[in-house]
Amino acid sequence: MTRKLFGTDGIRGTANTHPMTPEIALKVAMAAGRQFIGQRSGHRPLAVIGKDTRLSGYMLEPALTAGFIAIGMDVVLVGPMPTPAVAMLTRSFRADLGVVISASHNPFEDNGIKLFGPDGFKLSDEVELEIERRIEIGPEMYLAEPAKLGRARRLEDAGGRYIEFVKNTFPRGSRLDGLRIVVDCAQGAAYKVAPRVLFELGADVIPIGVEPNGFNINEKCGATAPQAMRDAVLQHKADLGIALDGDADRLIVCDEKGQIIDGDQVMALIASFWHANALLKGGGVVATVMSNLGLERYLAGLGLALVRTSVGDRYVVERMRAEGYNLGGEQSGHIVMSDYATTGDGLIAALQVLAVLVESARPLSEVARVFTPLPQVLKNVRYGTGAPLEEKPVRDAIAAGEAELAGQGRLLIRKSGTESVIRVMAEGEDAALINRIVDDIVAAVRETAGQKVAG
Repeated sequence: MTRKLFGTDGIRGTANTHPMTPEIALKVAMAAGRQFIGQRSGHRPLAVIGKDTRLSGYMLEPALTAGFIAIGMDVVLVGPMPTPAVAMLTRSFRADLGVVISASHNPFEDNGIKLFGPDGFKLSDEVELEIERRIEIGPEMYLAEPAKLGRARRLEDAGGRYIEFVKNTFPRGSRLDGLRIVVDCAQGAAYKVAPRVLFELGADVIPIGVEPNGFNINEKCGATAPQAMRDAVLQHKADLGIALDGDADRLIVCDEKGQIIDGDQVMALIASFWHANALLKGGGVVATVMSNLGLERYLAGLGLALVRTSVGDRYVVERMRAEGYNLGGEQSGHIVMSDYATTGDGLIAALQVLAVLVESARPLSEVARVFTPLPQVLKNVRYGTGAPLEEKPVRDAIAAGEAELAGQGRLLIRKSGTESVIRVMAEGEDAALINRIVDDIVAAVRETAGQKVAG
């Protein structure tokens, strides 16, 4: 049985169309709640619900709340809060389930539902399949008796709890005094907490992307559009910039010269610092198939391994847990540090970068680019229906590209788990060669799918 609702990061889609409707949200809450209710005795069943700043969050939050209450679960509502904060609060409250209403880096028209188990980790494929099975057979069978309905309440100090949690991950005794930092909160979930963390640690903070209106999340700002952060760094002569995405689980950094530093470089920086201080566990780093070959070669030079997984931070986390690694992530900026958090946390990752900066007493431009990446080209092709990758012209173009790259690089083609997009990536020593190979495959997909390149 394959999953029909869940993708690589929960359920996602355009707001108020299937599957992101109040009806589906209600059923997901009843089915997911039933999946975890009763697993622990001695307390009232409890779900924690957080969200980002999208307009549609006002529609989905009460639907989820009603679903949980209907099956006898209490609900704690924390409002706009980063995804990793909800994971942390789920564990802190000893709740049975955590829910984040967010479509992460997507535009405001989209929304999503991310679920965390009582341990604060994202659910496995198997558990998501079981939740879908419960939805299909009808979650109405789980309705509680009138006297056993749940209750809902708002947690007013959720932000304060998370702020203190994040600050405690910064090295004891260290401060950010004297550093001028631009932080771009993407008009999203961290618009209050991120500037506050940096300010309380002593930094001179220049916040941007902190005026959400329900429509502007990720719009020309945040980790997926770091130009705004870069411009602010140069304008204010800041020491660095930090850009989060809509739910603050990913990070992109900018040095004082305006040079963008992606997730691969951040992982390399943290890994080398932790390795030198005997803090790195597992003998390496876990990353996805998208991470640059340059990162793999750099780590090998330190005697460390790069273990690759499928795309998706939860697959990174699963491998980390299974094999004892404490650092992993994605090139896109999801950085997972299991000593501190159960999922990617952009703010905690930023503090680890700042810890290296403070320790070295050198500009970020001198410490953050720890390896030279190999030329890598990624293009996206949006399609409507069908399966373009199964068509002969596309298969032939892929086979030709693989033959040309044999021994000189690698080729990766995959369907997005959150959008109707095919991602075509090539990497190798010869930039001209990989550009041509990607263009040939993209052209074949476009011709087959009858669509334009998404970007």
